[in-house]
Amino acid sequence: MIRNDPKRLSFGTNNVVIALNEKEVAKLFVGDTRSDIGSEAEKLKFANQVNGLLPTFIRLAFDSETQSEMLVMERLYPLDYRAWELERRELVLSVLEDELKELHRKGFVHRDLCRPSNVKGERFDNIFLTESGIRLIDVGVSALRQQVGENLYSKFVEQELEEFEKFKLFFLNR
Repeated sequence: MIRNDPKRLSFGTNNVVIALNEKEVAKLFVGDTRSDIGSEAEKLKFANQVNGLLPTFIRLAFDSETQSEMLVMERLYPLDYRAWELERRELVLSVLEDELKELHRKGFVHRDLCRPSNVKGERFDNIFLTESGIRLIDVGVSALRQQVGENLYSKFVEQELEEFEKFKLFFLNR
């Protein structure tokens, strides 16, 4: 894995995210990951059709320098939650809740609002506060109702709403 790339923004267990320019980032897929990158691209495109909660999918590409397949998407610039007054945070939280529920109704669940305790990183690494409000990143473990069926999908939504309540407390009390 390319963890010391000077363009690196972040990395997780399986992927590195690099800056391509001021408007685009790429999640790198090294090795035979066609199904992973294709699945993530499809989930991101699906969510983009519902609302703007997730980064905009731009394209799939290949970088010959790193020998990586790339999921290219909109670049987000996170702010510290403490940059906004409580009143404003309450407002963006209500928008986040509405957008999450809209995604759920349409058949998409993020599944990674709150990291499991055994996963490295900050508890809410995939939730960014930006100039335009709260945005989610990383659809790697997201699920589409049409792919997992109603029973499993309902369980995922219930779990995500519980995670949202934990995030709400964290976000308002920062």
